Amino acid sequence: MNENQKILLDTNLWVYLYASNAGTKVAKTKQLIDEHFQVIIVSTQILGELYYVLTRKGFQSKEHAKEIVIKTVATFPVVGISAVNVVKALEVQTRYNYSYWDSLLIATALLNEVVILYSEDMQHNQLIDKQTKIVNPFQ
Repeated sequence: MNENQKILLDTNLWVYLYASNAGTKVAKTKQLIDEHFQVIIVSTQILGELYYVLTRKGFQSKEHAKEIVIKTVATFPVVGISAVNVVKALEVQTRYNYSYWDSLLIATALLNEVVILYSEDMQHNQLIDKQTKIVNPFQ
């Protein structure tokens, strides 16, 4: 993978880094981040979901979850969600039948020329719009 090929990790992978019950998924997620550190991008959607899950499920205090999000923002390029992302998400949902939130993540990947979207919640090895491949790193 070259430096122009971006990847995106679904929220659950980020959660595994900070959840006490993630088991072997922590090591695999750390490996992915280490191997692709220079090409990872993060969306504002993922940052919000990460904070929400960490605090809602009691994995981290609000203060520590805030520090995690701030560290992530300082470490990786962050892409925002715009009206264009929302419209593209609706197109993705209609075409591929994912939930709206998964479709929004896929739309963000497409609009930011992401080559691989790592997620365990979507169809493994599916190629979206001949551009973004969904990969379940735990398979």
